[in-house]
Amino acid sequence: MQEKVNLDFLIKGGTVVLPDRVTVADIGIQNGVIVEISPMVSTPSKEIIDAQGIYVMAGVIDSHVHINEPGLSEWEGFQTGSAALAAGGCTTYMDMPLNGLPPTVTVEAMNLKLKAAEAAGTHVDFALWGGLVPSNLDDLELLADAGVIGFKAFMSSPGDTGEGCFKEVDDVTLYEGMKILALKNKVLAVHAESEEIIVALGERLQEHKGRRTPRDFLESRPLAAELDAVQRVLLFAERTECPLHLVHISSPQAVDRIWEAKRNGVDVTVETCPHYLMFTDEDVVRIGALAKCAPPIRGHREKEGLWERLAEGKIDWIASDHSPCPPHMKLGSEEDYFAIWGGISGAQSTLELMFDEGFLQRGISLPLLSRLLSEAPARRFGLLPRKGRLAVGADADLVLVNPDSPYVLQPEDLLYRHPQSVYTGRSFRCRVILTMSRGKIVYKLEEGVGAVRGGEWLRSNPAQMLKRRIY
Repeated sequence: MQEKVNLDFLIKGGTVVLPDRVTVADIGIQNGVIVEISPMVSTPSKEIIDAQGIYVMAGVIDSHVHINEPGLSEWEGFQTGSAALAAGGCTTYMDMPLNGLPPTVTVEAMNLKLKAAEAAGTHVDFALWGGLVPSNLDDLELLADAGVIGFKAFMSSPGDTGEGCFKEVDDVTLYEGMKILALKNKVLAVHAESEEIIVALGERLQEHKGRRTPRDFLESRPLAAELDAVQRVLLFAERTECPLHLVHISSPQAVDRIWEAKRNGVDVTVETCPHYLMFTDEDVVRIGALAKCAPPIRGHREKEGLWERLAEGKIDWIASDHSPCPPHMKLGSEEDYFAIWGGISGAQSTLELMFDEGFLQRGISLPLLSRLLSEAPARRFGLLPRKGRLAVGADADLVLVNPDSPYVLQPEDLLYRHPQSVYTGRSFRCRVILTMSRGKIVYKLEEGVGAVRGGEWLRSNPAQMLKRRIY
């Protein structure tokens, strides 16, 4: 009788989060793939990881990260960004196209991005977004065929990063671009805020001396700006049949409009971010520059409404919108809040925030959290069954979370290029203790991130993409 081949790893006795339940089980891993999940795996293993009392979840898939290479490596880079993601339990990330020089709006720019990733190395797997901007309608099909995971467009200004920076689209460009992407079955991610409303209110506020405080900034980007843009792009998606994804939605009112469109057959998904679930406008005023983002963090009613929609299954997934910058770009908030760079560094904390606040505090089920953090983006972008859930035959992308490991996040814990985050000083009851990417340990709490950077570039399979599915 032939002996069983040894496993590379056996994760023993963990509390395993599966798509439909949570159960104590062993996980056998061989050649980077999960080969067995059962109450008792008896196959010999080269290495055994004792996971008793530890939760084992699918690795996070963060669909909204700004790495900023090439051109802005002093903001964040592939090496540092992916190290922070690995330490936070993320095994796949998707890099946005805008904060790089050049932005990823042509195949040539995409290839420069890939060269930067190869040169720096990445600890976990990644995908690349392409951009839809006023000047590149003729490049969309080429980018789609070259392997971008999807496309990103702004309905309001994304900010100036220098010559050749990413630009927002007008309605005509947006509509025409969506018609092209519909033919390629590529998802278009949209930052939905009305530029007309934002500019008019901002100019009116800035005409008055002293009207440049955090509270003034919040007033210049009202909920109406988000709702107006969401409604318009939903109409475009309905008419073009372009797969649409609404990024960093900040309000339950917008979620409700998106949910209604989905129920009426529009191919749309929606994400929100941890900062909209953790903070309110009062926190923005208190914290200052580190809490500036767009759309802005809103009131207590909106925060609690987002949690309600999340529990009801009306939000498809959670993404960090990790948007770092050098510290000097976050200075001067007391004098001119409008002038500082808007963006929140937070990718390393996404899983711990959602586990702590969502599961431990609010009782959100772990299968739902795993779907929000992993399975839903994998399904949307055609990465299932390889990515996104713990299952036999899937990549061994997983994270171990200790539910009883209290600590206070300090700057020295952060692996970003610049150790600044709106979450520093926060107390957590849980902690990521190990992250595995394709069967290789890329992070251990006691050892840090490993030296090997073997992350691979992923491309979606459009034939497997989610199509008009209501969760």
